[in-house]
Amino acid sequence: MHLVLIWVLLLCSPPFIQNLISSPENFINQEEFDTIVKYKNKKIPLAILGPVKEALAYFPELEDVEITFEFKERITGAVMQAQPRFISLFVDPIEKRKYRIKITRTLEFEESLTPIERIPRDALVGWIGHELGHIMDYLNRSTGNMMRFGLKYLTSKDKVVEAEYTADGYAIVCGMGHQILATKNFILNHDGFEDDYKDKIKNLYMTPDQIELMLESLNK
Repeated sequence: MHLVLIWVLLLCSPPFIQNLISSPENFINQEEFDTIVKYKNKKIPLAILGPVKEALAYFPELEDVEITFEFKERITGAVMQAQPRFISLFVDPIEKRKYRIKITRTLEFEESLTPIERIPRDALVGWIGHELGHIMDYLNRSTGNMMRFGLKYLTSKDKVVEAEYTADGYAIVCGMGHQILATKNFILNHDGFEDDYKDKIKNLYMTPDQIELMLESLNK
């Protein structure tokens, strides 16, 4: 009886309900984390539903865009990766094109395995926001343009830098500056990431100093 009363009080508590909505991973069994939830033309693993919804809120232009967020055991050279769906690139008109964002399920550090939903929330939201910035960049590209873009991305470091700066730029202009900064600081200051990956982040993406300068410029 006492347990029933406690649960009634908790469920009637606005803070409890808000926490349940924003962070379902705190209340759900581990085996249920990968359940897919449909939300506004999006398919999202339940484990990251809160952070994805938070990031999407900064991109109203993507509300009607179909995006699938997919967990992967490993993504070569990356933690997350945004792409148009290959078939959709050829059969769908630009305004109906479908996209996916691949997300590494677990970060493997030297002494531990960390599920992606367990990294600091602002860092996770910023990471997702960066990938949404890529999709913003893809929205108005024709199929031919996307194919040329992909080829140059694979063969030109300058094109990689341009693409990654553009994605960060979209997210920052949309209001995600502090989350993008949190992502960069999380990676660069975490002992678990290999030096090669940190060097990639330093050389190909906006640095924390550049992000702060852009934020200062936007706030003037």
